Amino acid sequence: MLGAMRLSAEEARIIGSLVEKDLTTPDQYPLTIKSLLAACNQTSNRDPVVAFDEHSVLAALTALKEQRLVRFVLPSHGRSAVRYRHVLPEVWALDQRQCALVAVLLLRGPQTVGELRSRTDRMVDFDSLEEVEHELRFLSHVEEPLATSLGRKPGQKEERWICPLVAASPRQHAPDEPAAGESGVATGVEQRTGDLGPVSGDRLDDLASELVDLRSEIAELRRDMEELRESLGG
Repeated sequence: MLGAMRLSAEEARIIGSLVEKDLTTPDQYPLTIKSLLAACNQTSNRDPVVAFDEHSVLAALTALKEQRLVRFVLPSHGRSAVRYRHVLPEVWALDQRQCALVAVLLLRGPQTVGELRSRTDRMVDFDSLEEVEHELRFLSHVEEPLATSLGRKPGQKEERWICPLVAASPRQHAPDEPAAGESGVATGVEQRTGDLGPVSGDRLDDLASELVDLRSEIAELRRDMEELRESLGG
């Protein structure tokens, strides 16, 4: 087994993108570096949206190859460029539905069971939320856990899940452990509420959670607008 593996932001985005394209556009898979870079940087179905460059993606691909999570496919059968593919089914013995769940967690960060069912529908079919949760429980109990529940935070109706292989971010800290230095999320709230008297840590955590939910909703609206634009030929 590979042991305590951790993925950088670039590595997580690459693996998620490779799995997504493998399941949604198999005719174009494995991906060239140009296609992979576009997949990593696309503005739909991604949170956060990033702007990686080719150098950083190539460096991350080399690291992933060393971790035996991707393979380089040398040119053959009329193809002139090196292509790249993931090997999650071989490394972790995952089926397509499990791969799809891991991909969305890597591409979108913390997700509810309902969000995961909706956002994997282009890749695989889940007949119910219970099926999604069953697979998440499986992924959380393998030797190298690939899914972890964050539980429910105050003001949230459903528990959220993350992929624990990704280095912790402000959106992935445990419910009772706010991440240090959240880039102005808590600090900004403190500054804006300074004239209202002391604000409890729990209230700040609630406000930060609400801000994350709002950002998620905005990202979803952007995705819907992008898909509508594409359907109208714009």
